[in-house]
Amino acid sequence: MNKSLKKNAITFAITAAAAGSIFAVIAFNGSQIAQANQVKKGAPAEAGQQVEQVLPQVEVQNTQAGSYQAQVVGYGETKPRFELAYAAEVSGRVEWLSDAFEAGKTVKQGELLAKLDATSYEQAVASAAYDLATAKQELLEEQRQGEQARSEWQRSGLSGEPNSPLVLREPQLASAKAKLENAQKALEKAQNDLEKTEIRAPFDGVVVSRDIQPGSYLNAGSNLATLYSIDRIEIEIPLSDSQWSNLPKQSKSVEWTATITDSTGAHQWDAEIERSYQFVAQDTRQRSIVLVVDNPLEQAEPLFPGTFIQATIEGTEVDNLWQLPSSALSQQGEIWMVDAQGLLAKTSAAKVFERQGYIYVEPTEEAGSTQVVMRPLSNFKVGMKVDAKTSEPSKAIAVNSTNTQSEEG
Repeated sequence: MNKSLKKNAITFAITAAAAGSIFAVIAFNGSQIAQANQVKKGAPAEAGQQVEQVLPQVEVQNTQAGSYQAQVVGYGETKPRFELAYAAEVSGRVEWLSDAFEAGKTVKQGELLAKLDATSYEQAVASAAYDLATAKQELLEEQRQGEQARSEWQRSGLSGEPNSPLVLREPQLASAKAKLENAQKALEKAQNDLEKTEIRAPFDGVVVSRDIQPGSYLNAGSNLATLYSIDRIEIEIPLSDSQWSNLPKQSKSVEWTATITDSTGAHQWDAEIERSYQFVAQDTRQRSIVLVVDNPLEQAEPLFPGTFIQATIEGTEVDNLWQLPSSALSQQGEIWMVDAQGLLAKTSAAKVFERQGYIYVEPTEEAGSTQVVMRPLSNFKVGMKVDAKTSEPSKAIAVNSTNTQSEEG
């Protein structure tokens, strides 16, 4: 009995000690949590204990206005100078096709592509030649008869001219001359039609599609093929008003040039700006420039029609701009700054142009250095106090810099 009571007493003591330890740990943690809340709120934890307020840190860049060389970036699709739906000019059955007359192959101007059955056209030439010879003979006979009629009139002893021009056969002579001229034109047409039975390439080009086969019967106007010229590629680049304002004034002494790259960025070509449209497109409400590349298939890397490209054009010098990393622009199109008191302020970004990794905006502050937040957060509020940490600004791409970047207006 005594052993049982002793054992129960020991068990009770152990349990009480464990409970006391647990309550002590809970009390300590509670005091720590309360102290942390007091520090977070900026309130003193206990008498005599000093707590420093913790401010959110932001990375800023000391930014000053400067002058920068603008570049204008546009996008377009390469197109041939001439795009022709080639049609037959005479009727006939296709007798022969050239091996070069296949989709994807290039052809030279004047190269024979196909032949039509020319039998009826050869007969027409022969008939026209016969009519011409007859007309020449009739004219010679009429000229001789007219001379004879004038000689007889002079021997008649009558003074003056005859009452009717028929006496001297003048109308008959005019008719014979007209008949001869008509016969000459008929022969020319017959010969021209015969030549058109041989279908030749109208210019140096690439065959996009061929729409005839051996044995096909063609009527005049039937489509033969679609051809693209290969002497020049043209690219229409629509530009906004702000992009036009960033271009230099065009003159005889100032030529616009462009560098174009394909969608992969792996290939690059030099292009000339040949002309600009003197009208605004109704669908885009933008005005375009036209870039050209001569002999595109003979370039080190061929430039094919239908290629989507990016064009970069050297712009004019723009004064009084901030250069900022693209990350400084918030999703709402705003720039955040930190004032002298460490308080946040924001303003709408008046972006003038953009280069790879940088935006160039009109300053919103007076002359001098301004702390611009490099990566604004969504929870920023105007007037919020922050701890600004200065970051070294990236090297500016200034006017006359040899490091040119792409820009998007």
